[in-house]
Amino acid sequence: MNSKKNVDRTHWLYIMVIAAVVLGAAVGLLAPDLGKALKPLGTGFIALIKMIIAPIIFCTIVLGVGSVAKAATVGKVGGLALLYFIVMSTFALAIGLVVGNIIHPGEGLKLQPYETAAGGKEDPTVQFLLEMIPGSIPVLPTLVLALLVGFALQSMGKAGEPVLTGIRNIQAVVFRIMMMIMWVAPIGAFGAIAAVVGATGWAAIGSMFILMGAFYATCALFIVVILGTLLRLVTGLNIFSMLKYLGREYLLIFSTSSSESALPRLLAKVEHAGVSKTVAGIVVPTGYSFNLDGTAIYLTMSALFVSTAMGMPMNLGEQIALLVFMIIASKGAAGVTGAGLATLAAGLQAHRPELLDGMGVIVGIDKFMSEARALTNFTGNAVATFLIGKWTGELDTDQARVALSGASPFDESTLLENQH
Repeated sequence: MNSKKNVDRTHWLYIMVIAAVVLGAAVGLLAPDLGKALKPLGTGFIALIKMIIAPIIFCTIVLGVGSVAKAATVGKVGGLALLYFIVMSTFALAIGLVVGNIIHPGEGLKLQPYETAAGGKEDPTVQFLLEMIPGSIPVLPTLVLALLVGFALQSMGKAGEPVLTGIRNIQAVVFRIMMMIMWVAPIGAFGAIAAVVGATGWAAIGSMFILMGAFYATCALFIVVILGTLLRLVTGLNIFSMLKYLGREYLLIFSTSSSESALPRLLAKVEHAGVSKTVAGIVVPTGYSFNLDGTAIYLTMSALFVSTAMGMPMNLGEQIALLVFMIIASKGAAGVTGAGLATLAAGLQAHRPELLDGMGVIVGIDKFMSEARALTNFTGNAVATFLIGKWTGELDTDQARVALSGASPFDESTLLENQH
């Protein structure tokens, strides 16, 4: 009952954001001056996101370092899985940068921060309300501190476990605050989209569609070409057969915009398809935190969109620095609505803080890209399970071929008997 209620609430948020984006675009086109005046709504929402960046980064990195140690101790499977996840995440981030440099999304938008949007004059009431939101904490020092704390707790062994438990509880509070902030997303998206469309007209709508289209196409090519080729070369299995086999899970993910909802089903289905329980039990849960291919592509493409739209494109050095930062920070972008936005904001704040003012447009279209992110993340984890099963000799290839062909249908009743 509880989980159904949560899914329903997330649906309402999704619908409200879409309605806000459409309404904001309409206001921007029909009443440009009113649209531009609504910019502080988007600015305020971004300020709320900035406020929560440092706590999210700190908690997720500290716990992530602990998870790496835990996964690595399970031997060959855990070590191989972590190595594969790091390589694939880096590759996906790099693909996002390459595509972003080819299509130059956001070109010509010339977004401006709120302070200069009205001839350099701020409304005193708006300024007062914006100043009520706490300032952001520097991200890079937080990241370094989190890594040091994580390694220190790791070296303490069992003595450090109570502290890790405490940080895990703090993380739950931080994520709850993040969820509360996300319920304000429709207002932020409405103001941000109204302002940018009011300032640039149809050009803004065109740029947003280009980014979304390029992102969906990049994710599709990543799944079919990169993951499909890896799956075929290593295991001999067909990516399209696997996609068909996991069809119900894709429908579930599409309806919830989260790959988390399909985790128990993925565990059961890969075991049915010949992957040993040990490999599935290690690779799938670890992959949900460390193997986020869709999120990685989204982070770098969106960062380039914002920098180009603000008229401040990143040079090669800044892009490489961003890539390195995202490799670490993206490990915390799982399991909570809005964490991807927070990670994107963290990357921009760490390298080019002035670009954060352009994130309002991403807030508006983030929900439209969330399905592709979730589907790509899920597919990446499914493929990883088969690959690592094969590399460790824990995959029955004949059973996998039979299951993926549909000759041995998955028994749905096993999900009820064995709650994964």
